[in-house]
Amino acid sequence: MGSSVGQETHVLMVALAFQGHLNPMLKFAKHLARTNLHFTLATTEQARDLLSSTADEPHRPVDLAFFPDGLPKDDPRDPDTLAKSLRKVGAKNLSKIIEEKRFDCIVSVPFTPWVPAVAAAHNIPCAILWIQACGAFSVYYRYYMKTNPFPDLEVLNQTVELPALPLLEVRDLPSLMLPSHGAQVNTLMAEFADCLKDVQWVLVNSFYELESEIIESMSDLKPIIPIGPLVSPFLLGIEEDKTQDGKNLDMWKYDDFCMEWLDKQARSSVVYISFGSILKSSENQVEIIAKALKNRGVSFLWVIRPKEKGENVQVLQEMVKEGKGVVIEWGQQEKILSHMAISCFVMHCGWNSTIETVVTGVPVVAYPTWIDQPLDARLLVDVFGIGVRMKNDAVDGELKVEEVERCIEAVTEGPAAAGMRRRATELKHAARLAMAPGGSSARNLDSFISDITIT
Repeated sequence: MGSSVGQETHVLMVALAFQGHLNPMLKFAKHLARTNLHFTLATTEQARDLLSSTADEPHRPVDLAFFPDGLPKDDPRDPDTLAKSLRKVGAKNLSKIIEEKRFDCIVSVPFTPWVPAVAAAHNIPCAILWIQACGAFSVYYRYYMKTNPFPDLEVLNQTVELPALPLLEVRDLPSLMLPSHGAQVNTLMAEFADCLKDVQWVLVNSFYELESEIIESMSDLKPIIPIGPLVSPFLLGIEEDKTQDGKNLDMWKYDDFCMEWLDKQARSSVVYISFGSILKSSENQVEIIAKALKNRGVSFLWVIRPKEKGENVQVLQEMVKEGKGVVIEWGQQEKILSHMAISCFVMHCGWNSTIETVVTGVPVVAYPTWIDQPLDARLLVDVFGIGVRMKNDAVDGELKVEEVERCIEAVTEGPAAAGMRRRATELKHAARLAMAPGGSSARNLDSFISDITIT
């Protein structure tokens, strides 16, 4: 397996054209940077024109390759449609890239379950880079491999008891499992569970000290190998090439002026709000949160996509004009979270954002919507202990101003706020130690490198 001593080891990474898939792969390559390791990141042609100029720089740690997804250029690429098309043409089109160059290992995201079979057909060892929590992997595995009993997933308030996890309700499970998401998605996750037979390593963007009990609980089933946090080295106190410091493969141009604005704000005075790269806030939701910020008298930095929706809300316009806050369409989240002016993060609880807030030691207001976000919110609040959960009203299902105010106060000034900040600081230090030489994740990365380079 792998290359002979002195030869270069070539690793092919495969990801879909989503921000949350591409960046963990890029960070993975950066943390595995060695003189004898060479990385190629393959994704669908849809990403070719969307990737920012970062992808074109000569200092990037990976080569880029693109393969057709089988859909017309103007297709909106609904996730179900994309998965169905890739199930038909993905293997054939990816194989063309593999046949052009010798690869010693293939690393894939979990939502391309056809990739491990391609790797097996070419006699190339395969790893999955799991881009969600170890807890989410445990839930998926136990459900689809039928190792543990689950209740009727149609009934959202039914309880679910699983090893090393808090007592969950069905509504806390990853939404891709639920019948409401449709048969196509459920089929995709079942295919992922089945593809694990062709997978030699399950690498996870987490670290042992963060999810130790969950990791141990999987050791006799399908062992998971934490190799994170996969963040920019500067967040871990590691100096790196200035040309790459904090850079991502961004699909949108980021607004950098917000950093100058943050520099003028007092320490721990700004609420940072972002609901990720996919979800779009409704004008009503924006108005509710904006009113709560105004009532609390706190400054804010808010990512709203598309930006025009935020600009349509009068109370938000007024606050921006008064200098109480800044609205941007996209930003360098790692740099924002690590800024001393940030007091808390109102977030959707996607795993990449969850890891970044853990590494920067920022308490959270968790407002999840779908996929793994509800489970991540439970982890942030009930396991990691660094935040509170913001919930819609039980009667009309709408977010209320009072609820937003309650949550912001709880993480910034409330009686439990100091404990959340202390715990957040502890996890920040634990994350740095995990990736430092001799740390738990660093040892796992070294072991993986040894596996793929031994002949």
